[in-house]
Amino acid sequence: MAIQIKNLDQLKVMRRAGLLVGQTLQLLRENIKAGMTTDALDAIAAANIKRGGGTSNFLGYHGYPKTICVSINEEIVHGIPGPRIINEGDVVSIDCGAIIDGWHGDAAFSIGIGAVDPQDQKLMDVCEESMWVGIAAGKNGGKLSDIGNAIEKYINSQGSYGILQEYGGHGIGTEMHQEPHVLNFGKAGNGPEIIPGMALAIEPMITRGTHKTKVLADEWTVVSTDKSRGAHFENSYVICPDGKPFVLTSIDGGKAELARFGVEISDLLQ
Repeated sequence: MAIQIKNLDQLKVMRRAGLLVGQTLQLLRENIKAGMTTDALDAIAAANIKRGGGTSNFLGYHGYPKTICVSINEEIVHGIPGPRIINEGDVVSIDCGAIIDGWHGDAAFSIGIGAVDPQDQKLMDVCEESMWVGIAAGKNGGKLSDIGNAIEKYINSQGSYGILQEYGGHGIGTEMHQEPHVLNFGKAGNGPEIIPGMALAIEPMITRGTHKTKVLADEWTVVSTDKSRGAHFENSYVICPDGKPFVLTSIDGGKAELARFGVEISDLLQ
């Protein structure tokens, strides 16, 4: 299937969907605390997406039963919200998506609850920074694999982490998951050219141990095989018609984070 290229009007709708996702994640970040259930987080997200005029793109996706994914500790992605209690010291990863007028947004973050192990905090910091490194590397005129190469190089420079192999980023637009698949590792200079109108969800997933994973009996939750803790960060970004990037799911469009890399965001979606 060909990579979907969006025009500016379509990107403006994608920004609405992306901003709703970003605002929902910010609300979850502000409300998450020890003692609450993962289902309580799901309810907050569902209400906010509805309030913002969107619908969840997770709910019903291949039968997925909830609005968000909440993965704790050795769970890395696709954890299903339920009665589980969030505890002090947990590493919690939350993935959220929304649709507005047929266009999708998708983003994720990890957070430590209360006082966390410094190594867990570093795990999250490295994962988050690698996402921004990847977005900054995904420049107009570059190659798709430049993103994964930058992510892998940064992570490996920070210590010994497992970079998930079976899961990665993806194209996004009129569907949540589209071509191309975006690896979080590999050599630079390969794959399709990154061009204006191309929207990509960049999502590194790493562990403090092995890159090897398995799926639990619920057929969704992905865990590290050695029970090492994981982190997951994601933002959806696009190359605008002016050749500059814009992070669709970031509240400020990625302006502050990308400025650290000398990358100026487009003003076409602001």
